[in-house]
Amino acid sequence: MTESKRRMVVALGGNALGNDPQEQLRLIRHTAKPLADLVEQGIEVLITHGNGPQVGSIKVATDVAAQTGSSPEFPFAECGAMSQGYIGYHLAQALDNEFTARGMDKNSFSLVTQTVVDANDPAFENPTKPVGAMLTKEQADAKHDETGDIYVEDSGRGWRRVVASPKPIEILESKVISQSLSAGSVVIASGGGGIPVVRDENGLHGVSAVIDKDRSAALLARQIDADTLLILTAVEKVAINFNKPDQTDLDHMTVKEAEEYIEQGQFAPGSMLPKVEACIEFVKNSNGGKAIITSLDKADKVFSEGAGTTITL
Repeated sequence: MTESKRRMVVALGGNALGNDPQEQLRLIRHTAKPLADLVEQGIEVLITHGNGPQVGSIKVATDVAAQTGSSPEFPFAECGAMSQGYIGYHLAQALDNEFTARGMDKNSFSLVTQTVVDANDPAFENPTKPVGAMLTKEQADAKHDETGDIYVEDSGRGWRRVVASPKPIEILESKVISQSLSAGSVVIASGGGGIPVVRDENGLHGVSAVIDKDRSAALLARQIDADTLLILTAVEKVAINFNKPDQTDLDHMTVKEAEEYIEQGQFAPGSMLPKVEACIEFVKNSNGGKAIITSLDKADKVFSEGAGTTITL
């Protein structure tokens, strides 16, 4: 990467993707426009994305098919790979169509990506992320006896399996991603945080887990030496005292200020908190990098108009 070249990791929120293939295609055509705007500004762009509804649908479908005996049961890691593939296909197609419509000599591609996690991560002792089909108590007990998997009651609707959410350690494909960006491609990678894998004496193998996509985006941004991490969500700016009369939207936070706001409980767990934490991780561990949180429709204005909330040292 040359001194003047900007390299950005863009983490798409779930609002950019929808809940089924048809809705996803419609939304991604819109999503492609601000992403193409960034590319048109001369920025090297890597796109990551969530996969919650998509991987959930795949897991439920394969679980139900397995219950009827019409298909084998697919492990969660393989379902994650399937979701990466079809979301990546939609994103790459929409981007390439947008590039063609603008007369841009650019191409994009999606890479199925593995993320190394620690087999001894404490999260594996306390799985909390529900996945797969709803079961009766009797079915859940039978599956637990058969596999050792943990099932919990889900809001009176039935019993669901829960899996761990370990911290990402390494994105295995980061080198080829960096080379592809340098060669001029737009890369879509680390979807859903990447397929969780662990290393043991037999090499790599997939595990049933859900990795936070924003943490993986922050890690990948460091590994490919990006100078900006852009996390896209449903709001234009990060706010303190959110939804209160004294709500204040923030243009800028230092890492220290962000950590103080976290101590105050300003950011909701499962919503803004993991995004701010991912930004802190990136800024602290990058070489002068900055992180920005904003909405999709403001993505192309983060440099020209200073949109969003910027986090720096």
